[in-house]
Amino acid sequence: MRLLVLGGTHHVGRAFVEAAVARGDDVTTVTRGMSGTPVEGAEARHADRLDPDALGAALGDDEWDAVVDTWSAAPVAVRTSARLLRGRASHYTYISSCSVYTWPIAPGYDESAPVVDGDAGSQDASDYAAAKRGGELAALAEFDGDVAIARAGLILGPYEMVGRLPFWLGRVAAGGRVPAPGPRERPLQYVDARDIADWALGSRPVGTFNTVSATGHTTIGALLEQVRAVTSSDAELVWLDPETVEAAGVEPWTELPIWVPPTGELAGLHALDTSAAAAAGLRCRPMPDTVADTWAWLEREGLPERPTNRGGGPMDAAAEARLWAAHAARTAT
Repeated sequence: MRLLVLGGTHHVGRAFVEAAVARGDDVTTVTRGMSGTPVEGAEARHADRLDPDALGAALGDDEWDAVVDTWSAAPVAVRTSARLLRGRASHYTYISSCSVYTWPIAPGYDESAPVVDGDAGSQDASDYAAAKRGGELAALAEFDGDVAIARAGLILGPYEMVGRLPFWLGRVAAGGRVPAPGPRERPLQYVDARDIADWALGSRPVGTFNTVSATGHTTIGALLEQVRAVTSSDAELVWLDPETVEAAGVEPWTELPIWVPPTGELAGLHALDTSAAAAAGLRCRPMPDTVADTWAWLEREGLPERPTNRGGGPMDAAAEARLWAAHAARTAT
C-alpha cells in the first residue's frame, strides 16, 4: 500500500509510520521538518500545511492508496489537504478526539452524541475541541473517497507528547511515597497509539468511531502497580480517595494525569461507548505492554516538548504537598 501520513514524527503519526513501514508499505510523510523523529524507511517531505502552495508543491502529482491526517490546529489545513488529495487517494483517516463532544461528556456517549460547533475553514487553533471538530468537517466535506473519523479517547503509549503516562513513570521511578488517586479499582479507558495505527491500516474503517478501549481495559491500581514494576521502583503507593484530592485542590486528568473521579462531570472520560470501533476491528493490547514500551522509549529518547495548545501540565511539588496535607488532615479525623 502507498500511504501518505500528514504528520509522522510525533506520537500517533509516528506510530502510524512505524507500523506501515513494518508492514512493508510505501510511506510518505509531510511535516514541517522542524521537530520530532523521522522514521527510517519513510520518504520525508516538508511543508507548512498552513501554506497551500507549499503543501501542493510537497505533494506534487503523486497518488496514494490511503492518507492519515493527525492535524490538531487550525482546521483550514485539513480542508486544504483534503481538497488537494481529491481523486488521488481512496481513503482518508482523520485523527480527531472525543473532546469534540459537548461538555460534560456523559457516561455511555456514542458517536451520535452532541458535538461542539466547528468551522472547516477556520484559521483559529486556540480552542482544541472546536479545531478538531472543524478538521472532521473539512475531511468529510472536501475529500471524495472513503473517510474515517477516529475520535480518539485518552491516547497513551510510546511517543506520547502530553506526558500523562510518562508523568507517572517518572514520579514512581523517583521513589518515596507517591500519592495515588483512588479508588484503586477505578476503571480506565484509553488507547495505545499503535493500536489506532494497526486498526486503521489493517481495517480501513469508514465512518465515525470512538477510538478507545472498552471501559475497564485496566484500572488505576493495576496501571500504577505495573508502573512500579517496570521501573523497578521501591515507591510506596499511598491511595487517596477522591474527596482528599478535591480537598487538596489538585485537578484530575491534568495535574493527576489519566485519573478522574468515578462520579461527577469528568466521569464520562472513562465511560464512552466504543462498540462501533470494536465491531470495526479495533483491538487494544494488554496494559503491561503499553507501560513497558513507554518506559523503554522514555529511557531511550526522553520526553518530547509538550504541545502548546493543551492545558496545564501534571502536578508539581507544590500540588503534591497539598495532597499530602489534605491526606494528613483527613486521616487525623
